[in-house]
Amino acid sequence: MAFSSKLGSLLRLNGQIPATSILNSIRCMSTSTKKLFIGGLSFGTDDQTLKEAFSGFGDVTEAKIIIDRDTGRSRGFGFVNFAHDESASNALSAMDGQELNGRNIRVSYANERPPGPRSFGGNGGFRGDRDSGY
Repeated sequence: MAFSSKLGSLLRLNGQIPATSILNSIRCMSTSTKKLFIGGLSFGTDDQTLKEAFSGFGDVTEAKIIIDRDTGRSRGFGFVNFAHDESASNALSAMDGQELNGRNIRVSYANERPPGPRSFGGNGGFRGDRDSGY
């Protein structure tokens, strides 16, 4: 029901249909609508900065920057969880394409990771770009 009302409101916008808004509305039917993916983050953005940037839209239950386990540096993306669907929706609409710490960020609904083991490239975990030390 929420999806159809959201779609209806998008169609009423001057007869124009913003493609990204429709895609995000469709995505929210099959994903959690409280969790947002935030891409294009500056490497200097930390969990607290991310939380502060989104807390104006509602109760942020978690803000997490994804860190590269080898380098300890940010991978340039993260996730923000809200207590309420409406807060996440408002944050997505307002923050997608906005600047945060000098970078234009991309905000979308997060997709759930499929269950089961993750693939690590199909070569037994060996990464040919590493010096083996031999």
